[in-house]
Amino acid sequence: MNLQQKKEVVKDLQERFSKAVFVVQTDYKGLNVDKINVLRKQLKENHIDYQVVKNTLLKRASDGTDVALIKDNFQGPSAVVIAYEDPVAPAKVLTAFAKENQNLQILAGVLRGKVIDATDVKAISELPPRDVLLGQMLATMNAVPTSFVRVLNKVPEGLVNVLTAIKDQKEAA
Repeated sequence: MNLQQKKEVVKDLQERFSKAVFVVQTDYKGLNVDKINVLRKQLKENHIDYQVVKNTLLKRASDGTDVALIKDNFQGPSAVVIAYEDPVAPAKVLTAFAKENQNLQILAGVLRGKVIDATDVKAISELPPRDVLLGQMLATMNAVPTSFVRVLNKVPEGLVNVLTAIKDQKEAA
């Protein structure tokens, strides 16, 4: 790879890092090309990038982005997972793939400006997808006003019941 190609790779990576919501560094040592391609395909199905890059280029590309927080971890064989939307999907794919292939190691990551480790990635993978979380949040937010309206409705209902009881009592007397 000549100098111009390296500059283009760094520029492309830096743009993707700046757009990314979730970046995870993995160590792929011991995985053959076929297994890496399987992982890459699984990630691509979820609109997630997986790229094997030299550490020096990763360090340069991380400058000026949140990924610079894990810059010191770029040692040995490294590949990065770059997600632009939902952090749960890449975490699920990586965790499942790492269970099947012991050679893939999740090293570190950056989630919206915060450094996370492999246990955090595993915890994220156990979350439901974004759409389900939003639905649960909406249901919770909707439950509070609904319950409040039901409580408020009980006050006039109780008054009507008392008045009906008084009316029945006077008619009986």
